[in-house]
Amino acid sequence: MKTDNSAIVIRPVADVPHRPSWQGSLLAGVGVLSFSGSFPGTVFAMRGFDPYLVAIGRAAIAAIAAVICLKAAGAPLLPPRAHLRTYAMIVLGVVVGFPVFSGLALAGGASTAHSAVVIGLLPAATAVFAVLRAGERPRPLFWAACAAGALSITVFTLTRGTGRFAGADVLLVLALLSAAVGYTEGGRLARETPGWRVVSYALVLAAPITVPVAVVLAVATPMEPSAESLAGFAYVALVSMFLGFIPWYAGLAMGGIARAGQIQLAQPLLTLVWAWLLLGEEIGAATIAAAFAVLVCVALTQAGRRRPGAGT
Repeated sequence: MKTDNSAIVIRPVADVPHRPSWQGSLLAGVGVLSFSGSFPGTVFAMRGFDPYLVAIGRAAIAAIAAVICLKAAGAPLLPPRAHLRTYAMIVLGVVVGFPVFSGLALAGGASTAHSAVVIGLLPAATAVFAVLRAGERPRPLFWAACAAGALSITVFTLTRGTGRFAGADVLLVLALLSAAVGYTEGGRLARETPGWRVVSYALVLAAPITVPVAVVLAVATPMEPSAESLAGFAYVALVSMFLGFIPWYAGLAMGGIARAGQIQLAQPLLTLVWAWLLLGEEIGAATIAAAFAVLVCVALTQAGRRRPGAGT
């Protein structure tokens, strides 16, 4: 039975009923598990390398892996010209924006546990961008849950610091927004292009900038490589920046953005576990409470979403 590809492009994947959602959820879960180690991996990498080198270098290394995969599959090295604007948004969002902002926040003193809680609003932010891009009309519960989640994060950051937002918190919010844009645009493209090609094209398009900048930073900044810093660098370059996006974008396309967003609710808690196991960070009751509050709020945003075409 032939499939009308034009219909797939127009209709959100979440509303295609014949898709096996459990497979999409499983793939998204693999992606979330990969992403959950990004903050600890970044901390390890920055113990031997400059934060900017880690942020840009991970994309440069991942671009090499992307080129190898595209060549091995016999696929073109560049995406269709009609999609260049969307790929540019993915580049700004997840190839450059999130790594740079989150890396600088960690280098600026934000703990992995603290960062994980703030970034816990990422599923809600992704849902908001998906609503805007897909033209959905969410129920009031959606906006109420988003506001409650934002309030939870505000209370957490103010009580954990000096009574005001620190520069690291601003960077984390910028990282959150960058990732939300990259996830949404990548998920839309994955409806018609395999997920591995979506992330590969984004990395290749960014390579003329990321590769030379990474080379300059490697020469100009001090480096003290060690086993742990090299392992962390390899993880964020190959897993967080490339391999993790393959099941993640495939999960968005197969199971729908809403379902994939629900799977991502586990990411903050997974990151807290990695921070405890790998970095020895203490996880206080306030951090755990804030993490669970964020999960509840984001879950409500998913429950409060209205499908496109539904009544008001």
